[in-house]
Amino acid sequence: MSIYKICIVLLAFSQSILLNSQNIPEEELFKSVIRTPVNSSTVGVEGPACDKKGNLYYVNYSKEGTIGILSNEGNSSVFVELPEGSVGNGIRFDSRGNMLVADYTKHNILRVDMSSKKIEVFAHEKSMSQPNDIAIDSKDRLYASDPDWKNRKGRIWRIDTNGKVTLLDSLGTANGIELSPDEKTLYVNASRQVWAYDLSKKGEVSNKRLFMEFTDFGMDGMRCDAKGNLYIARFGKGVIAVVSHEGKLIREVALIGKKPTNVAFGGKDGCTVFATLQDQGNIESFRTDIPGKEWTKHNK
Repeated sequence: MSIYKICIVLLAFSQSILLNSQNIPEEELFKSVIRTPVNSSTVGVEGPACDKKGNLYYVNYSKEGTIGILSNEGNSSVFVELPEGSVGNGIRFDSRGNMLVADYTKHNILRVDMSSKKIEVFAHEKSMSQPNDIAIDSKDRLYASDPDWKNRKGRIWRIDTNGKVTLLDSLGTANGIELSPDEKTLYVNASRQVWAYDLSKKGEVSNKRLFMEFTDFGMDGMRCDAKGNLYIARFGKGVIAVVSHEGKLIREVALIGKKPTNVAFGGKDGCTVFATLQDQGNIESFRTDIPGKEWTKHNK
């Protein structure tokens, strides 16, 4: 047997071991399926995030201003309705299990008690165009993208645990935002570019640099897996791009819809990737071989 064939056999064997460690059959990986009916959500369907049990929450289920839940059993319903005039976008969960929601119409970050479903304003910044997508670190500090679509401008903000809002930088039409697993890098995308910042322990950014760039179609939300690969919603192309921490495209996962707005890891093992679809008004999902960063953090 040639050295080349031996290498191929060893590579296949190592991949088989990895897949078996996640208990996911190879034929199930990276194949998207519909999880909620077409048009069961509005065109504003966005902000997917999973609790530590793997249940999925997302904004604008059935009508604007709601937050829906898709349970591990596959049942979907309205989890909570936001205060009148509020419309959600990005969702994250803090270390105490509270849901944090970017309320872009009222320039708020809302906090939802998951037991009582009580909603309160956690932070407000009237100078924001909108809080769009949000990321969260292990100290429960939030990082919010703030696009000004009309003027093609954008900013990045940090929201501390006391609700204080601090401007970090200006960046095009800042959209998807995410932290690396070691929390030393903050990723933000705008149009067709993903930018990276060094992130200090105090939540300050520096050393802005171009991480990667696509030549076609734009981007929306993105999430990291436990190894630091970015899963990026490619709006208009109908794929989730998987990009290594070195900025190299690993694969593109084809979706049924063409306009994914965001992604989240969940399910019982953290290896189900959910995507919200604007053109289909629904949720799709596919299986991956590496669990999500936040699922891993919340299930240590």
